[in-house]
Amino acid sequence: MRAVPLSVLVALQATVSAASMVVEIVAGRMLAPYVGMSLYTWTSVIAVVLAGFSAGHWIGGRLADRPRTNAMRATGWALVAAAVTTALASVALRASAEPVLTLLPSPVWGITGLTLAAFFLPSLFAGIPAPLLTQVSLLGPSRQGQALGAMFAAGAVGAIVGTLLAGFLFISWLGSLWTLATVTAVYAIGAALCFWLAGRLTWTEGASVVGVCAAMVFTALSPNPCTVESRYFCLQTVDVAADPARPTRAMVIDHLVHGISAEHAPEVMFTDHAAMLDALSRLRSLSPDPSSFHIGGGNYALPRAFAMRGLTRTTVAEIDPAVTDLAMQDFWFDPGGTRILHMDARRALRIEDLEYDIIVGDAFTDTAVPQHLVTKEFFELVRRRLAPDGTYLMNVIDYADRMQAVGSVVATLQSVFPVVEVWSEARRPEPGERVVMVIAAGIAETPANSFSVPAPERTTFAALGQGFVDQIASNGIELTDDYAPIDRLVGPRD
Repeated sequence: MRAVPLSVLVALQATVSAASMVVEIVAGRMLAPYVGMSLYTWTSVIAVVLAGFSAGHWIGGRLADRPRTNAMRATGWALVAAAVTTALASVALRASAEPVLTLLPSPVWGITGLTLAAFFLPSLFAGIPAPLLTQVSLLGPSRQGQALGAMFAAGAVGAIVGTLLAGFLFISWLGSLWTLATVTAVYAIGAALCFWLAGRLTWTEGASVVGVCAAMVFTALSPNPCTVESRYFCLQTVDVAADPARPTRAMVIDHLVHGISAEHAPEVMFTDHAAMLDALSRLRSLSPDPSSFHIGGGNYALPRAFAMRGLTRTTVAEIDPAVTDLAMQDFWFDPGGTRILHMDARRALRIEDLEYDIIVGDAFTDTAVPQHLVTKEFFELVRRRLAPDGTYLMNVIDYADRMQAVGSVVATLQSVFPVVEVWSEARRPEPGERVVMVIAAGIAETPANSFSVPAPERTTFAALGQGFVDQIASNGIELTDDYAPIDRLVGPRD
């Protein structure tokens, strides 16, 4: 084995650490089209990746203890394995998604199982080099303490650099698959370097590096489930038209449909929550041209319908510019006449001292709810930005046999607004059914207790009885910026 300068070992350790952290960040993005992006997703990713690193470090330590082990050659083979499993992570994810999520229907276990299937092995093999390279560093002329400190620091600095590169550069510019391909190439180069430092490069080692390069190309050319992969979301446009002559499309953000629009029927809402938000905004508005603020754009179905009715004072806070671009490209949204703010809605409401007749919140999904948009402090900000007789509308999703999430949101809103109503489809839900609701909050009741609108079939919606609303609120908790466990409340059912 050739003498290896400490600087080379430090650089190699930092590079491997950076590459492994890039894979960790990409894991969260790649899981989103299957299970969404939530607290559970990131908890599973971090736990699985750390478990992989820990197992890899243990294996690397055992290899370093073997007297006949060539540490650099062993590191090279570990990097080959890391490269191959990283390149195949997208394949493993696609192949395991259906069986894992069917076998493990609970969101927590399903997400964890899917993360294990795709990203445990890349983390394990990326964890093996650290103890091997550290052992080599202790054989050099440097002081052992200096060598140990340099290797530990290299791992930490590499992790920081990898995290920054993944979040600010690779994913937004290359996308998930090309990022994995880049990491695969980095591992291949690292493996070739280690084989060279170990001595003569064998045919087997050379062929393995070439094979890794082929796997890299395979990864880069794999099908991507995203129509657009933005800095925030995996966005998909899905054709759902029954008649090709009348185009109708759904926008899928991560794993959920966030809106459906028809080219020839902009006034029709194709989801229950959008139909309720649209109808309630008309019922509760006291002005023929109310000013409105929309939290989240989605496919911009609601602002598009507002524009078609001649409403001219519409503001949308959509954090992701790619969502707006896709709505204009594929969902027939004309931005003319709509003020669009590409920033977080809470920040937009805080920095602009403007007053609105209607504020519409459409940020609720299944297990991924922006915590800062359901707290008492946020609702107080909303009330300050409403006209005296204004209305706040928001969609909520909960299970019929739990109602903990909607109860907590209602309890929190009742601490801010004198009138809080809950609307849903006018039928008794099945036990355990996932129910879509809309909450209306303000100073006055809606001048109707039911209405029928196309959604797209004509559907009747009604306000829940006030006694029932108060009952579910009594079982909820007040959500604050300090304590808002909304992920748990809308998370897996028992």
